[in-house]
Amino acid sequence: MSGERMNEEKRPLFYAKASVETMMRRFKAEDLPPRGRFHYHQGVFLSGVYKTYQACGDERYFQYVKDWVDSCIDENGEILDCDRTQLDDLQPGILLYPLLDRTGDLRYKKALDMILPVIREFPRNAVGGFWHKHRYPDQMWLDGLYMAGPVTAEYGKRFHVPEDLDLVAQQALLMEERTKDPETGLLYHAWDCSGKVEWADPDTGLSPEFWGRSIGWVPVAVLDDLDFLPETHPARGELRRLVKELLEAVCRYQSREGRWYQVVDKGEAEGNWLETSCSCLFAAAICKAVRRGILPEEYLAYARKGYEGVVQSLEWEGEDLLVGGVCIGTGVGNYEHYINRPTSVNDLHGVGAFLIMCTECEKTF
Repeated sequence: MSGERMNEEKRPLFYAKASVETMMRRFKAEDLPPRGRFHYHQGVFLSGVYKTYQACGDERYFQYVKDWVDSCIDENGEILDCDRTQLDDLQPGILLYPLLDRTGDLRYKKALDMILPVIREFPRNAVGGFWHKHRYPDQMWLDGLYMAGPVTAEYGKRFHVPEDLDLVAQQALLMEERTKDPETGLLYHAWDCSGKVEWADPDTGLSPEFWGRSIGWVPVAVLDDLDFLPETHPARGELRRLVKELLEAVCRYQSREGRWYQVVDKGEAEGNWLETSCSCLFAAAICKAVRRGILPEEYLAYARKGYEGVVQSLEWEGEDLLVGGVCIGTGVGNYEHYINRPTSVNDLHGVGAFLIMCTECEKTF
């Protein structure tokens, strides 16, 4: 790809490795929070650790991923603490595939064989969209595409279950259909089929704002889904279009500094602030979309600017790299809800997104 050659100490892989080392010093694998639970906080972080391992080959990183998974699965492949009523607790299944490949240990296949039926049978609303959680009837959240999509798509390809590939494509396109704003091209955080929940517009069922990280999960997830869909799949072209149009829209809202705002389209509004995790996800997705020929190469300027904006925001504490400006987990709400969410430093959401960005930028720049 185009772009000046980076000095070794400024390459994205340098920052990825520094971040992984920081987290490994701070947490034993089995102590990653929430301790003992099979949950996407660890899943997204360890996905980034595994991508860093692929980029640099440090076997300690692979072992760290394996140690966490092994702390959550017993000798029979049963997942010890997994809330099957929410998609968030199914996402770490994506880590089981490389462990199965590397070790041949059938415990990992057994765990996958537990996860996939839960996804296939997850409650759906009247139009066929997955509820985000059992306790949120009828609600579709953008985040769910990342939680359930890639793990299902990879299963479908590996184990020759074409219905799984169809399901992933259906859910992504349905989410776009129900949440896309025709004026901005952005996606609202959530949609309530019933229109009854307090945050939903009574006429449209849509939530009121475009929350950065929820939007960021969408192109990252769909690009991963596309890695497993065959070239002949009938939805492949529409999924590529979804990614292209969404990222084109996102790029229109990039700040001068390089990062994107917590509420994406209201950069100048009082109280809004630059949020690191969504910025990482957007930069990562742009890089991968360019490599896949979905976006033209000139879009790398947005990815590079986003990457540099994130890197310039980092701080060091001795040898520890601090990834800050990350929104803690949040539900759906109004503008004040999002801008008043606390931020964190080196939480697993943020570091995971940061590692995904660094490894995609390393491949691309």
